Amino acid sequence: MFAKLPVTHQKASTLGFSHLISSNKDVSKLGYFSINSASCHKLRFKFVGAHGDRWKHTNAVQESINSWLSKTQHFLTEVTLPLVKTGQIGKPDPGNEVDTQDMDDIFLGEQTIASSMPNGNLSFAAIVSIEQFSRLNGLTGQKMQNIFKALVPKPVYDDARNLVEYCCFRFLSRDASALHPCLKEPAFQRLIFITMIAWENPYSGKNDLRAHASRKASFQGKLVGEEAFTRIAPAIPGVADHPTVDNLFKALAGDEKGISLRVWLTYIHELLKVHEARKSYQIQEYPHLSEERILYTGSSRKQPVLKWENNMAWPGKLTLTDKALYFEAVGIQGPKEAIRLDLTEHGLQVKKVKVGPFNSGVFDSGVAVSSGPGSKWVLEFVDLGGELRRDVWHAFISEIIALHKFLSEYGPDDDDQSLFQVFGSHKGKDKATTGAINGIARLQALQSLRKLLDDPIKLVPFSFLQNAPRGDAVFQTLAVNYWGGHLVAELTDAGYPQAQGMSPCKEEYEISDHVFDIDGSVYLRKWMRSPSWGSSASISFWKHSSVRQAVVLNKNLVIADETLVERAATICKQKYQAAERTQATIDAAKLQGIPSNIDLFKELILPFALTARNFEKLKRWEEPHLTLSFLAFTYTIIFRNLLPYVFPATLIVLAICMLTLKGLKKQGRLGRSFGKVTICDQPPSNTIQKIVALKDAMRDVECYLQNLNVTLLKLRTILLAGNN
Repeated sequence: MFAKLPVTHQKASTLGFSHLISSNKDVSKLGYFSINSASCHKLRFKFVGAHGDRWKHTNAVQESINSWLSKTQHFLTEVTLPLVKTGQIGKPDPGNEVDTQDMDDIFLGEQTIASSMPNGNLSFAAIVSIEQFSRLNGLTGQKMQNIFKALVPKPVYDDARNLVEYCCFRFLSRDASALHPCLKEPAFQRLIFITMIAWENPYSGKNDLRAHASRKASFQGKLVGEEAFTRIAPAIPGVADHPTVDNLFKALAGDEKGISLRVWLTYIHELLKVHEARKSYQIQEYPHLSEERILYTGSSRKQPVLKWENNMAWPGKLTLTDKALYFEAVGIQGPKEAIRLDLTEHGLQVKKVKVGPFNSGVFDSGVAVSSGPGSKWVLEFVDLGGELRRDVWHAFISEIIALHKFLSEYGPDDDDQSLFQVFGSHKGKDKATTGAINGIARLQALQSLRKLLDDPIKLVPFSFLQNAPRGDAVFQTLAVNYWGGHLVAELTDAGYPQAQGMSPCKEEYEISDHVFDIDGSVYLRKWMRSPSWGSSASISFWKHSSVRQAVVLNKNLVIADETLVERAATICKQKYQAAERTQATIDAAKLQGIPSNIDLFKELILPFALTARNFEKLKRWEEPHLTLSFLAFTYTIIFRNLLPYVFPATLIVLAICMLTLKGLKKQGRLGRSFGKVTICDQPPSNTIQKIVALKDAMRDVECYLQNLNVTLLKLRTILLAGNN
């Protein structure tokens, strides 16, 4: 479904890491290097001496080296420790801040690239990023610059952002793991942060001129903006994905204008902790889980999980895998046998519910998962530290259900023989599952940081795209990304039309019934079972999906252009923001004027109105047993001379109710909407309807005044009765 698609393919370098040593005439600097880029082992230190008499005094040199290593080791130890307590990201303690010189010396190196670009001079961050990633690619910055200049047209080369992208993406394209192994290195984490700063500000300013002069600069106070984060972060496997990267930025930035180095390092630290914790799960406890991946377990004294069944709540251990939920109830005689709820079935529904004894629904902290009238799990997630745990688990379960729905609609069957005729397509299901698992891991990390959005579903891709505008287009690009691959020779013999442009000597792809990705990989027509492929929006998207003048490293990394997933996610984001603005405008318009104030007044006096209504029922003997009980209680208080104790007892009862509500609120069992004032939207009306409504309102006011006058006259008559 592509028209002509001119692209430039660039293979990743096969060289390993080169040492990052900087030398400037007689000055030697300390850098780092690694031998194997695929595994990204621990960065090692290497010393290179310069010519001169400086190194003749071995003792002084050894002391200087030991001092430098001690300072560097102290710095690396500090940044690898948790910067703050879980869930608290505040301002850094000045007493614990790392020396700026130490951090800069780790990244500074010999500058080989030309600072002057057609559109201005490179910024200090851009020089650092280009030089360091060039060395990681086994080349110097100057060689990388010359290669890039020869690859792309002049307009693409003139933009310094494209050079930063090329150096960074070329290194990232050499690893295809689910989580980039170099993220474990603190130096690499900071290098990515500097790269985002460089992409956002590729050209130098006044501060960069001073930095060039002193060869020192601090990145501690810099903030990464949304545009730079959404461009660089999804390129790193496991850190972000295109459908939810903008929501991830909002969660991390919070009230700030961007993401600081402190927040970035803490987020990566928590993300690595989540992945390490998954490795520690003992799958031997469940022998039948050998083919499933355990994602999360919910069981602790502070955060119990209750399963409601027949008006009874059973505590237990809840385990989430990539295919099912397992609940192991804790009985009087010990743990019971685990029961399983398959999340791969069709027609599964998950929703937030209120739970309580006898179906009272007093606790708004439950999640119901049902596959039919007779199969339903009701789980309650008690959280003594907040009220977001239920929402997070709701997002977890929704994501697994949405994942398998996506696999059934957009992926080929497991026994489809055409999977073996498209190279790498048999791994598509695992790739999609990995995408959902990484989304859940990011949500777990944000939960630990207590940096969540109002709706955590916005942070997991498949659940978010189900209800997002143009989400089906993103699903289609994800399907092409996961299952797409180059055709093999057997496909032509099987009767499928051979796609044009697959020959290495050709650079253009002709129109075909199949769908092509930007790297030439094909997604077969027979796999398009979802009705969304035939929509006008889908046809229009794929018709205009050809790339411009760009360097394609792989289907996930493109320089000077967007990948198909990124392009579809951008359209989805724009449509989603437009829908939010429209809804906000409608809501703001409906909450203005007299009707909204009347609704607010009615909502505020609702408790008093309910109390008066109940007294009216007692007065009219609508429920005789309640009226008799009330009269007996009242007469007992009067004849037992207990009236002096009524007011103190009332205050005690109110205090107990307040403490109870506070405790339930902390446990998250009342829901996040408890205590909020709800104002109903007013229906649209014309001028005549408004006049009639005003007349009715005046009539109601007149009625209220009449009743108030009658009540005042009765009170006056009672007070003056003794004077007659």
